[in-house]
Amino acid sequence: MLRKFTTVCLAAVCALSISMGASAESAANPSSSSSGIKWPESQALPSFAKVKHLDVADVYDAPGDVKIMLATLQGIVNRNQPRIYLLESQEEGKMTWLNDLKVPYTVHDDPWELVSDFKKEVKGIIVYDPKVPDSINVATTLAGLKDAVVASPELSAKLTAAPYGLKVLDDLQGKFKDKLDAYTWQYENLWKQTTHRMLIGLSPDVSVKLPPGLPQSFKVVAEEKTQERDAKNRKIYDLDLTSFLGTDAVYLRFEDAFQQDGWGSAVHEVTVKADGQTIAQFVPGTDDEKPFLYDAQSSQLSEGSGGHRFADNGRYFVYEFKVPAGTKSLTASVDMWNQFKVLAGNEAPPSSEQKEPYGYLRDYAVANKAMVFWLGTNTPEQKALFDKILADVPAGTPYLGWFSNDTEGEFNGVELLSNHSIYVLAADWFSNLTVFSGTENKGQGPLPSDKVKTPKLENKIYVTYTFSEGDNFQYNQHRMRNLWDDPNRGKVPINWTSSPMLYDGAPAMLNYYRSTATANDQLIAGPSGGGYFYPNAWPENTLPAFLKKTSSYLKKTGMTVPYVLNRVANQNVPLSDSVVKAYEDNYRPNGLLLSWEDHFGVEILNGNLPVSTIQGISTVQDGQKILADAKAKWDGKSPLFVSLGLLAWNMTPTDVVKLTDSLGPEYQPVLADQYFSLIREANHLPKKP
Repeated sequence: MLRKFTTVCLAAVCALSISMGASAESAANPSSSSSGIKWPESQALPSFAKVKHLDVADVYDAPGDVKIMLATLQGIVNRNQPRIYLLESQEEGKMTWLNDLKVPYTVHDDPWELVSDFKKEVKGIIVYDPKVPDSINVATTLAGLKDAVVASPELSAKLTAAPYGLKVLDDLQGKFKDKLDAYTWQYENLWKQTTHRMLIGLSPDVSVKLPPGLPQSFKVVAEEKTQERDAKNRKIYDLDLTSFLGTDAVYLRFEDAFQQDGWGSAVHEVTVKADGQTIAQFVPGTDDEKPFLYDAQSSQLSEGSGGHRFADNGRYFVYEFKVPAGTKSLTASVDMWNQFKVLAGNEAPPSSEQKEPYGYLRDYAVANKAMVFWLGTNTPEQKALFDKILADVPAGTPYLGWFSNDTEGEFNGVELLSNHSIYVLAADWFSNLTVFSGTENKGQGPLPSDKVKTPKLENKIYVTYTFSEGDNFQYNQHRMRNLWDDPNRGKVPINWTSSPMLYDGAPAMLNYYRSTATANDQLIAGPSGGGYFYPNAWPENTLPAFLKKTSSYLKKTGMTVPYVLNRVANQNVPLSDSVVKAYEDNYRPNGLLLSWEDHFGVEILNGNLPVSTIQGISTVQDGQKILADAKAKWDGKSPLFVSLGLLAWNMTPTDVVKLTDSLGPEYQPVLADQYFSLIREANHLPKKP
């Protein structure tokens, strides 16, 4: 996923300043003589000093204010040499990557031992204001500039006392009235002191970790039993909630009945009656909904169908309805559709609305003296400030982190950044980047897939499978590692989208994937090459130079086939002629994989470049149906080419093996390179070297 912003500058100036983040001298230069960071102008991301020994602390279950305090300590300490490693995630195994580093380490049972051991390298404390959560980001920026740690008011009392004895350098309590006030002050007072070679977009806080399960009173009151995706089951469902009376409130939770494919509950209107009298009636997204929305979690709003709230995959949302005393009958009428699952209960469930700070990526922001912010694109005042920041950095600058409002924020954000010639590295859940940036590349030799010969062209249905999420740095660290370690990987040809910027940011991870790849694994560049961006939204005068600079990363990592996402105004759009030419001239690909659609197809653009549209799937059954339909429409007189996108959050290599085993001999799965070579041969195009 990507977003792009436009930089106003002369073409000649842009061409000269495109050197992957080259910028005017900033007052903050993390690669100074007092730092272990090296960042040549030709390099996308900085390199840290070599990792030799690590002090390790498990903070997975630590309170949020402790996590952010230790993450900012890590940034200060690791700036000179990576020495602190925090166990923040257990998705891929807490110790998995740490052990792969093959360096000596000491595990500290008490994380506070790190504060004692490294307090002499810290100059003090920055206290954030819990009443203004975005002051956490301002405090993080100040911590990088002042060699300080970030602390809650409660932790500051402990840190200033013995045995730590740190002094408060800045106390932000009461300094800002709201989010915009905090970031405006930061831009006006700190921006000039920070590096302009990277931008960091982080939410100031995150939902607290919720306990598993729901209170015992919760029961399923409505559930769609088939995988509906086209709203044909839309109607008003009447739910009898009388059996849940007995306390002062009843709760309705909406979730996805089939979490593997992403078409969960969609709700347009809710009406609740107590003894026949309406006590709640609202359309999601309106002011009428607000008094009843107990936990929005990561559900989303859409203006479609007159307005509705939906929750796909593992998302959900919960409404709370206060019940008048003495109520004998309670009913809810819900206008809803798709794969809904509705549960009701009369005990207040744990809520994701309770927030706390988190540490991920803050070590990297602090170490590099980068400015941390969290601005949206849907609020004019926030977007105006966002634009100011983006206009201040040169073309080719990386934006690490993510965007608010999830999918909508992604599309709007990536487009805005692309407009400014800035690319995205989704990294808000990347842990210990200051450590992984201190590892070394183990060579750039050929991958096993490079030696795979293209099969003889026949009248077959050639299928290429591609895992999604390659724009996502943290996917490389977490979910991709789990998928990669699936014992069935290597049995079927699979393309793995990944980030070429691992070459700078996490060489050890790149080494792992390259060294363990089989002949059936091809690493390809995630959207849309050397970073996540929308090429049509990127200014024509800076795109060729950016692609030329980043082409070296595709070559060095072996990710020479790009997967491209191209969106304008929240819609997938065809590649423009100038974009196609820029890719042809600077990446010189065998072909391009494009988009994520409900159809597949191949075009030959500019008379020479094969572009294959990806049709996304999230289940084995999806793939079987698409391929069966393709066969039914195929005349069998010439080869057919089908590109399937595998939703990485839902599917695994085991699923791909199951799908492939169900196919007949007329289908042949191939890797991306062979796929495009066959397309070229079928269309009498010259071979790419």
